[in-house]
Amino acid sequence: MPGNLKTGNETLIMGILNVTPDSFYDGGKFSSLERALNRARQLIEEGADIIDVGGESTRPGAEPVPENIEMERVVPVIREIRREFPDVPISIDTYKSRVAEAAIKAGADIVNDISGLGFDDRMADVVAEHGTHVVIMHIKGTPKDMQKTPVYSDVIAEIKEFFRERIEMAVKKGIPEDRIILDPGIGFGKKLHHNLRILNEIEEFKKEFGLPILVGASRKSMIGMVLGNIPPEQRLEGTLAISAYCAMKSVDIVRVHDVRPNLMAVRMVEAIKNWQRFTSE
Repeated sequence: MPGNLKTGNETLIMGILNVTPDSFYDGGKFSSLERALNRARQLIEEGADIIDVGGESTRPGAEPVPENIEMERVVPVIREIRREFPDVPISIDTYKSRVAEAAIKAGADIVNDISGLGFDDRMADVVAEHGTHVVIMHIKGTPKDMQKTPVYSDVIAEIKEFFRERIEMAVKKGIPEDRIILDPGIGFGKKLHHNLRILNEIEEFKKEFGLPILVGASRKSMIGMVLGNIPPEQRLEGTLAISAYCAMKSVDIVRVHDVRPNLMAVRMVEAIKNWQRFTSE
């Protein structure tokens, strides 16, 4: 992993920095450069291992954003974060190769592609050329239509097959397998029971592929559905439960809005798992 980031030992925290006007939870809060930088500082102070910068909302029903607007949103923010925090890994959340390339040149270390390298034919080439890490996420459909009628015969088997194909393609394009991170795509073309089953069987993906696993469930609608149709601002406790569960299941990275409480939940679980470290206390 880039910088001082190493997966495999403990669950890492990826802090979400949305520089968008319309994200489902924090849209518009950090859309100016100054506010975005202040938020990045806060996420890092709270213990984020990675900062994930996104300039286009991918909530269900979202409309695509022109790439020039997306670049205008993310590139200055990434450049300034990299200047101020040279050792903090930065991820660019995009499925557009030109945005990814501009972000990498500004200092991004990881490309977080919700399409699993599928929406833009050049994306794999860009990742291979620049030697960055890549998050290959599973999605069924596009953000605009993915939640209309998602149907699976076997959601775990289909995601595994998707990953198999995408990994093979990425490696053929020149991306080393050890630079690939897998994300099963909670909420991206899945019904509630699909999302719950994915989490229930999350270890299957590590067993199958031996690659780092990322889970992004922070404040998502599945939490609202389970806990009584509550809105995003009331979904922190549900998010913490998922992050703690992911830590128990040795998920490598959780992508969250609220760094400090998630970090505390994850570290407590890590302490229970590794109780032997504390025998001298």
